[in-house]
Amino acid sequence: MAKIIDGKQSAAAVTDIVTQAAAKLEAEAGVKPGLAVVIVGDNPASHSYVGAKGRMAKQCGFNSMQYTLPEDTTQDTLENLVEKLNADPAVHGILVQLPLPGHLNSEPVIQSIRPEKDVDGLNVVNAGKVASGDLASGLVSCTPAGAMILVRNEHGADLSGLNAVVIGRSNLFGKPMGLLLLAANATVTMAHSRTKDLAAVCRQADILVAAVGRPLMVKADWVKPGATVIDVGINRVDAPEKGEGKTRLVGDVAFDECLDVAGVITPVPGGVGPMTIAMLMANTVVAAYRSLGRPIPTF
Repeated sequence: MAKIIDGKQSAAAVTDIVTQAAAKLEAEAGVKPGLAVVIVGDNPASHSYVGAKGRMAKQCGFNSMQYTLPEDTTQDTLENLVEKLNADPAVHGILVQLPLPGHLNSEPVIQSIRPEKDVDGLNVVNAGKVASGDLASGLVSCTPAGAMILVRNEHGADLSGLNAVVIGRSNLFGKPMGLLLLAANATVTMAHSRTKDLAAVCRQADILVAAVGRPLMVKADWVKPGATVIDVGINRVDAPEKGEGKTRLVGDVAFDECLDVAGVITPVPGGVGPMTIAMLMANTVVAAYRSLGRPIPTF
């Protein structure tokens, strides 16, 4: 029976460090870390995520700013707001909640956020720093950064001699996750929908990371006995046992059956998810410290 990773507990440890660092910055420099979140339109899931981020920012002692724009906001209006936030010294982190309404092009908006304020870690400058192995001066995308802390908690900072397989090659998660594992000295295989005999590739993994968005895809016979399994998938599936029309959240890993094979496994929900918001807070406090030329806290 695998050990189940408690993502909430790990996230709380990160936010404790963030809260202490924020309080120290305010006490010593009179500066509160400032996080500006921009949301466009009425997507209920996006509003739920933004609300959670705002509450966590306040809990950490940040100056939390939310900019809610109407559904019909133009590209120019959105980009002008980002430019204004770029120029505001009280704003250390800028996050534009995705997805944007269909008529807006998200890429130029994301790339217009100054790299030093890009707390989502999506600007090509920050992505490039991760790709080149420079993890010290950029901001790392929140979900892979959070997943790496969970891996590090189990295996330590040096993954030498361990085989890692990442299923999924998205710019948002798969690619940066693979690069972070590589930077920690793991031997990394990037697997995806075109990989031949995917199950056999996965069975070689001491660390198996699933991020494909296909519910319960990874079966028990894909998992090497004793492996660490990190499930990044969030999929909503029908749950008739809960009543007509009801759904439940599952990951990309068939959790119940893999529990008997893996050594360590993350649940969905309650695994990687809480780490994403925690690392957003960590990136914001790091950005605030850097803006003042202070040594950054470590997580």
